Amino acid sequence: MREVSRRGILGLGMGAAASLAVAGCSSGSGTPKPAKKTTQAKPIGDGSTSKGEQRPADPKPERLAPGQKPPQFVVFSWDGAGEVGNGLFPRFRKLAKDHGATMTFFLSGIYCLPESKKSLYRPPNNPVGASDIGYLTDEHIKETLRNVREAWLEGHEIGTHFNGHFCSGSGSVENWTSAQWKSEIDQAMSFVTEWRTNTRFTDVEPLPFDYAKELIGGRTPCLKGQTNLLPTARELGWRYDASSPGGLQVWPSKKQGVWDFPLQQIPFPGHTFEVLSMDYNILANQSKNSTNAPPANYPGWRKQATEAYIAGFNRAYETNRAPFFIGNHFEQWNGGIYMDAVEEALKHMADEKRKDVRLVSFKQFTDWMDAQDPAVLADLRGLGVGQAWSASGH
Repeated sequence: MREVSRRGILGLGMGAAASLAVAGCSSGSGTPKPAKKTTQAKPIGDGSTSKGEQRPADPKPERLAPGQKPPQFVVFSWDGAGEVGNGLFPRFRKLAKDHGATMTFFLSGIYCLPESKKSLYRPPNNPVGASDIGYLTDEHIKETLRNVREAWLEGHEIGTHFNGHFCSGSGSVENWTSAQWKSEIDQAMSFVTEWRTNTRFTDVEPLPFDYAKELIGGRTPCLKGQTNLLPTARELGWRYDASSPGGLQVWPSKKQGVWDFPLQQIPFPGHTFEVLSMDYNILANQSKNSTNAPPANYPGWRKQATEAYIAGFNRAYETNRAPFFIGNHFEQWNGGIYMDAVEEALKHMADEKRKDVRLVSFKQFTDWMDAQDPAVLADLRGLGVGQAWSASGH
């Protein structure tokens, strides 16, 4: 009997998944295969994007019945989502494919803009063309576009990490007004949807989606500026935001009408305090912000990072089933140990013995949340960190 797809049963609880397996009504194993690409892709605008190509359909969310235990959702997300020649973008696309997972890639808009055209970028409260993350080479822009294209066709979500990543001083995103956030988003949108005009590349296929419809959420640089972003996000019809720092492992709620999906405090092995569920925050507590610390530390730190992710997952899975949100960067910090930790943690979570785990994108999780009975969600939100779920109580 073939395995039930992790994504194909996104909305089902453990009992429902088991009944499918017993009945032999599986739709296939692993990640659903994308439909054959159509030759009728229709260009949008200058041909940087298009519509008409097919990808795996998002699973239809199922509403929990009162007293039904929820699945354990896990969202792996990536800030920046640029491919700079280190092979990390394709590495994690393959990992997702191997384990039936989908992820969210928060694309930085200027990763589609050549440095020769940086005068097109007018960041709020910063000089024209400024960027704290720099610009990619032409070849790396091409590789980023190719990976974003393939990621979407494989069923992943493309969100936004905005543009210049300003985190300090008077130009910090923390100080931007709602109108300035609107300008930043409009510019990110234009860089992604007009890369062909700006780059003149002729050897790269279009991104196979309408970004104006695809974009329903993002994560701000350094997790700053959410308060003033949210009115603009709501006005644009965004459905979620993943910019909150220091969240807890509890069921989320909305802020200003937008789902708030924060990075979360998780157990940090060897310490009495908890750490935020993002690679950089673990690094900051290990090597004091150095990204190239002495290699002798790497094995211990890699183990500690892996165990932190697994401890956060286990706490949620064994108690309140709060969704687990993990943030990452395609970076080889400290010898690449955080990439290794994320990979090992994902493999642990994807263990086939746990049929009620869903490795999904933020969009897919948002779809599921929107499909639920508000009263059922209210009960789930009543569970504290580490508080056990029970059919009688929730």
